[in-house]
Amino acid sequence: MIIKNTTLSFFLLFTAFAFSQNTIENSGIETIQKPASFLDSIKGSFVKYDHTVKSDSLWMNQIGTSLDIYNNLAAEINTVNIDKDIDAELPTSLLKERLAKMDSKSPFNIEYNQGLENLIKSFLKNRKKAFASQMAVAEYYFPIFEEALAKQNIPLEIKYLAVVESALNPKAISRVGATGLWQFMYNTGKQYNLNIDSYVDERSDPLKASAAAAQYMTNMFTIFNDWNLVLASYNSGPGNVNKAIRRSGGQQNFWDIKKHLPLETQGYVPAFLATMYIYEYHKEHGIIPKKALVRHFATDTVMVKKEMSFAQISNLLDIPVEQLEALNPSYKRNVIPCYSDKNHYLTLPSCKVGVFTSNEDKIYAYVAYEKEKNNQNKRTVFKKDSTVIASNSRVKYYKVKRGDNLSEIAKNNNVAVSDLKKWNHIKGNAVASGKSLKIIIEKNADTGAAFVSNQEKSKTIIVKDNTSVAAAESKNTIDKKDTLVANTANTYIVQKGDNLNTIAKKNNTTVAEIKEWNHLTSNNLKLGAALQVSSPAVETETQEAVAVVVPELKNIHYEVKKGDNLGSISKKFGSSIADLKNWNNLHSNNLAVGNVLTVAKNEVAINTNNATVDSFKKKELGTSAKNMDANYLVQKGDSLFSISKKYPGVTVSDLKKWNNITGDDLTPGMDLKIKG
Repeated sequence: MIIKNTTLSFFLLFTAFAFSQNTIENSGIETIQKPASFLDSIKGSFVKYDHTVKSDSLWMNQIGTSLDIYNNLAAEINTVNIDKDIDAELPTSLLKERLAKMDSKSPFNIEYNQGLENLIKSFLKNRKKAFASQMAVAEYYFPIFEEALAKQNIPLEIKYLAVVESALNPKAISRVGATGLWQFMYNTGKQYNLNIDSYVDERSDPLKASAAAAQYMTNMFTIFNDWNLVLASYNSGPGNVNKAIRRSGGQQNFWDIKKHLPLETQGYVPAFLATMYIYEYHKEHGIIPKKALVRHFATDTVMVKKEMSFAQISNLLDIPVEQLEALNPSYKRNVIPCYSDKNHYLTLPSCKVGVFTSNEDKIYAYVAYEKEKNNQNKRTVFKKDSTVIASNSRVKYYKVKRGDNLSEIAKNNNVAVSDLKKWNHIKGNAVASGKSLKIIIEKNADTGAAFVSNQEKSKTIIVKDNTSVAAAESKNTIDKKDTLVANTANTYIVQKGDNLNTIAKKNNTTVAEIKEWNHLTSNNLKLGAALQVSSPAVETETQEAVAVVVPELKNIHYEVKKGDNLGSISKKFGSSIADLKNWNNLHSNNLAVGNVLTVAKNEVAINTNNATVDSFKKKELGTSAKNMDANYLVQKGDSLFSISKKYPGVTVSDLKKWNNITGDDLTPGMDLKIKG
């Protein structure tokens, strides 16, 4: 054991030294370098297998197609007219014959009625393509369901219930919070021993959730002794089924008590039977299942002994993160945690399990190295932050009172909510009464007085001594993403992604001069700070107070086109997928062509009617975009859209044309041409 530990330590020391030779310094830009040499040395020593096969990242897209059914199934069940025949190429006599065959070999009571016929015909008319895609996904999940059901001696047909519940999407979440393939509510999941915490939600685990669903069915069958009533109780609870039995005079048949059940449950069992029919007779109706990209027998599991992220596994095993997410849906943060009292398992394509198990020691050595490197980076950043606080700011503390919220506290202290949360390690928006909050105040915050004219109180800010920008009505200027650059003849407002190098280039000056004019002792900049970017000697006495115009901010909208998805729209406009979903109240990744989405919040409205802003735009901003060539160094988080906003009059298509760019992807460090 001592020899093994010494060897591992020497190996880590040697590879850390090798990695240090590959560090790239980029002045003013803080980037995370991928430890290429260390990663390559680890992977180069792996025991490999010749029979490995290519992993297909399209698996995630295949799962996504099933959302078509999941999102609209309930509405269709409740809106089908059960009294009127739907025109479809399925004679009633033939349907009755097929239902009778299904009934003869099934423990479910399958009776023909007009409502069931109409629902089957509605599915055939509107959802053939969706079912064809979903049947490919079923090749992966149905063997898992059948194994769990067989262990409890449950009818295997209940596997079709997961189609009705979640459309076979393990990440499906209903409007009331039911989650996973079998749509367990939080309390029910806990009752059936499904672990739910900050890192793991086993309601989305196909194996464990299927076992829990089978146990639930067993428990309900001992009560009702009828599988149709078991299904009804799964949807609305055993209490509602018992009420319906009493109200019907003691009837024990679903079709006899149906009208006494909740409306959703009335269509629930017919939807299950209609789904079973379509799976049984899909060939007769011309439904050709798509090719399954991943099948159950092509995967295997391995126990993970150390905490590791999907990104690390992806780098080591060359598996797309999207596929890891699809195969391991119960891990909420794309991290496999390590608990002392509980084992966690990783599902991988079978060809990768052998690589993982044969190289476990090397994989865990890489994870340990990554963890130590991240901890060292955190310590370095903390030291930098401490220096800034000591030299440029003062710290005060505020005790939270009852009724306070972060927005009001931030506003009263002239700081950003995001900074307040960062300084106090607050993740959400709630703050407990009595908690002491640390607030970092700039020493010059009170001396950089701001004067706002009565006539243009919400439009114009007067900045004195070029030290800071402050305004009572500027809530939308400093705190927002991609803050507007408010240039004047000698003043520059620091925006997201700026550093002294890029600011010096933009204003035809040097870093040393900017530091001298602004009395800066380090290269750290605060978002929203006003910097003097030209020599004070060129100013006239009348320039003591300089007007900085804040144009109107508006939301940016985009109409969804054919082929668009949230990922491509996110890249195009530089907004995260989470923001796009939040701004547009989206509960899934599905988009309809023609929908208008909000793709950016509080951006500058260039076509404003304000004369002052128009003049400012033509005289100042127009010069940099139209009358001279420039270069822009791409930084982390940039997109073509966000860069184009920095140069009014320049469009995304201009940037693509000038730099021979075909897609929307940008790499930090790229040098973009901005032509006049």
